Amino acid sequence: MKKRNLLRVPVTKGLKDIYAMDMHAAYQAACLGKFNVDAFGRLAAAISVVRTALVRHQTQIENAVGVLDVAIEVLHQVRQKGDDTGIWEIAEVDRAAVFDGIDVAEQCIGTLDVALLAETAEQLLRDMAV
Repeated sequence: MKKRNLLRVPVTKGLKDIYAMDMHAAYQAACLGKFNVDAFGRLAAAISVVRTALVRHQTQIENAVGVLDVAIEVLHQVRQKGDDTGIWEIAEVDRAAVFDGIDVAEQCIGTLDVALLAETAEQLLRDMAV
C-alpha cells in the first residue's frame, strides 16, 4: 500500500497577521502600562505555540528556539509576579528579549503549516488542563 502524502497548507498572511496582532498588541499594552492577564495570555500562547510547533516539525532555523525560550522564560517570570501581586508588566530590562521572541516567532511562522499550528495549540491547551 502506498503511503499518501498529506497536503501541507502553508500559513497564510491572514493567519500570520492574527498571530502578529496578538503578540504586538499585548506587547504594546505592556509598554503602555496597560498589560493584564488576558493580554499576557495571548502573547504567551502565540509564542509558545510557534516554539512548540518548530520543535515538533524539527525546523532547523538557527537560534530560533533559543530566542523563543528566552522570551518564554521572561514571560514565565511575568506570570509568577502577576499571579503573586496582581501586577502584570514586562520590566523594561526584559522587553528586548520579549520583542526578539515576537520577531523570531513572526519570521518562523511561515515555515510551519496550519494543521501543525492548530494541533500544537490544542496539545498545549490539553497539557495545561491536566
